[in-house]
Amino acid sequence: MLISLPIFKTINALMSHTMNRNILRWIIIASSFIIISLILWNTYIFFQNFKAEERIKMQNWSFAQSELLKSDTDENVELTLKILESNHTTPMLAINKDGSLGTFKNIDKKKVTDSISVKNLIDEFESENKPIDVYFDNEIYYTIYYGNSPLINKLKYYPLALLLIIVLFAAVVYFFYRSSKIAEQNKLWTGMAKETAHQIGTPLSSLVGWTEILRSEDVNPSYLLEIEKDISRLQTITERFSKIGSVPTLKRVDIVQETVDSYEYLKARSSNLITFEIVAPEHPMYVALNQQLYSWTIENLVKNAIDAMRGKGKLRVSVIEHDKHVKITVTDAGKGLPKSLYSKIFEPGYTSKKRGWGLGLSLAKRIVEDYHDGKIRVLHSEVNKGTTMEISLKLIA
Repeated sequence: MLISLPIFKTINALMSHTMNRNILRWIIIASSFIIISLILWNTYIFFQNFKAEERIKMQNWSFAQSELLKSDTDENVELTLKILESNHTTPMLAINKDGSLGTFKNIDKKKVTDSISVKNLIDEFESENKPIDVYFDNEIYYTIYYGNSPLINKLKYYPLALLLIIVLFAAVVYFFYRSSKIAEQNKLWTGMAKETAHQIGTPLSSLVGWTEILRSEDVNPSYLLEIEKDISRLQTITERFSKIGSVPTLKRVDIVQETVDSYEYLKARSSNLITFEIVAPEHPMYVALNQQLYSWTIENLVKNAIDAMRGKGKLRVSVIEHDKHVKITVTDAGKGLPKSLYSKIFEPGYTSKKRGWGLGLSLAKRIVEDYHDGKIRVLHSEVNKGTTMEISLKLIA
């Protein structure tokens, strides 16, 4: 198949843009990971340093308590009491060597009303900080259990808050980036489609003229009929490409008849090595549809199925009504897909064929989901056994 130079340049631009975008994406991800790691590491170091300062403060407090016990002058007592009164934030318990509560500070009285509550506080404080023993006459007089100050508790949640902010910022950047990407892709798609329609239009007009000449030469009418069918098909294809970039007109159409018509056209122009089968109800089912774009989607799915079977095998098209929706499936007996590729095959540029641009399924997804508010997916696939593609559209009265 020959590709005109303008179309080739447009597709190359799309591929090059995609590659550059992926490189930039990984650079941004790697840079963001490094920055986040450095911020979290510095936050952790700051937290540990702050805890070390808190411990020094509590050690000084316990030393002052020890000095108070053995102080014999009023001057020392006054200085010691000032140190003891300096703790206004760190919660602490002084537990006597017999296990009873000696004193407490910066703790709600309701939390030390009984031995069980005190024991719970001791366990909590011990998990946060190592207790400090206060000595008198070379013996442990009581043990100080202390917890984290309110400031340290707030610092504990700082990394989580930071991560949340980073995630929200990343989400904003992602949606902005995605919107820009979609807008740029739409521009490329539209340019490529308009150029294709223009390229097809010139020889198509010539073919119409040659058909009239052949008709005047008394050529077999059956031959002319088939040529006219193909000219009509080319005109439909030209309309498809010319409509890309604009909102298509949707009409109330019998999806059963449209599917059968597309099926019959493709069947008549495919190899006899392909066994075609269609399963469709006798009664009509109506959906909001653009006929040209829908037939294009069915054509893409059927041609992909034939390629997957390498031109030989059984192909089945089914139309099934299901819960206010109609499901159109195309099943082949081809090479199948692993689950990891179920979503990837719809990405622009992805193809498993040696020859091809990987645009068919991407266009099909856009037609079904963006223009018809439907869904298209890989319903089921097994490697070397076959694939079933499914289109789902809403039924209307």
